[in-house]
Amino acid sequence: MKKMHSEEYKKGWENLKTIDGKAGEKVVASLEDISPDLATYIIEFAFGDIYERPLLDLKTKEVLIVAGLTAMGNAEPQLKVHLNAALNVGWTIAEVQEIILQMSVYSGFPSAVNGMTALKDILAERKKNGVDDPKGLSKQTKIPEEKTRLDVGIAQLEKLDVAPIDKLNETFKDVSPDFMKYVLEYGFADILARPGLDYKTREMATISALTALGSTDQLKFHIRGAMNLGVTKEEVAEIMVLMGVFSGFPSAVNGTMALKEVTNE
Repeated sequence: MKKMHSEEYKKGWENLKTIDGKAGEKVVASLEDISPDLATYIIEFAFGDIYERPLLDLKTKEVLIVAGLTAMGNAEPQLKVHLNAALNVGWTIAEVQEIILQMSVYSGFPSAVNGMTALKDILAERKKNGVDDPKGLSKQTKIPEEKTRLDVGIAQLEKLDVAPIDKLNETFKDVSPDFMKYVLEYGFADILARPGLDYKTREMATISALTALGSTDQLKFHIRGAMNLGVTKEEVAEIMVLMGVFSGFPSAVNGTMALKEVTNE
């Protein structure tokens, strides 16, 4: 009971109530009869120590958590808690949909389908409880008449200023010549060029997802791209700290080492 009165616990409990409301409280309550210490650590460490860190605001934290949990695909109850939280801290329905849709590129269509299904459940529950969430605006990528999807994808990739397209095509031409075309047309044109979220937010979400998945080579690629878009080294490091809570310390350590390699280049 002493821990119940620690400053970290008090801060964590207030954050939990503010961000997740009843959904988070239910998760904690469900642990009381099997592992009350785990419930305490969730409140003290995750919602106290980590959520109190000021570099990333709560709104940013929640969208990164949704990205990571959607990509992991094995934590639906926790994903639903943080879908609730993302809506509670000000993301529109369309913006949350954009993050889940983006995960189809990095963790596949099944994870995106499951994420959308979880969001559908949450929206129905919130509506039943009288919550009228702002819908926001959802738009597909507009392809100019004189351009192709491939042209738009190449232009979107070039904004990251990470690797020349000729070099990337050369890498895959002998093993899968169509692969880069699909990456550029679907990943970069259809999805990453959608206007519903800014590119910086998208890249931060990608870093969160790839950290959770342990995809180190692709993570380094997107760390470079995100930093070229204006994400700071400190912000990337903070994403790793956050993912330490949700995908575990090993993935966060690997992500931090990837950041170290990029910054030492």
